Amino acid sequence: MSWFTSLPIAAQTVLLLIASNAFMTMAWYGHLKSLSSAPWYVAALLSWGIALFEYLLQVPANRIGYQQFSVAQLKIMQEVITLTVFVPFAWLYLDQPPKLDYLWAALCLVGAVYFVFRGH
Repeated sequence: MSWFTSLPIAAQTVLLLIASNAFMTMAWYGHLKSLSSAPWYVAALLSWGIALFEYLLQVPANRIGYQQFSVAQLKIMQEVITLTVFVPFAWLYLDQPPKLDYLWAALCLVGAVYFVFRGH
């Protein structure tokens, strides 16, 4: 994994956050389609198992990112990545077409990115 550690801290952080969010999104929402007929506790246990992989990526992402970014910057980065991962997932996996509201939400996040990163 020397190729990964040779990447800039920002790239390492973003890549880990993207991978973490893929697991998080599947854990939080994947059961709505794949386990819709299963009891909720089965979905919860399976989701918990998937979430373990989220944490195995999220924790290093934040530890690496904290070398360069503030906690607020890491959180806003996380939210932007969450929306970036969630919208295609909802569209392609859950058959929820994108809405104009997603654009407005994204624009709000762009504002958040501006405010948290200005002066950085």
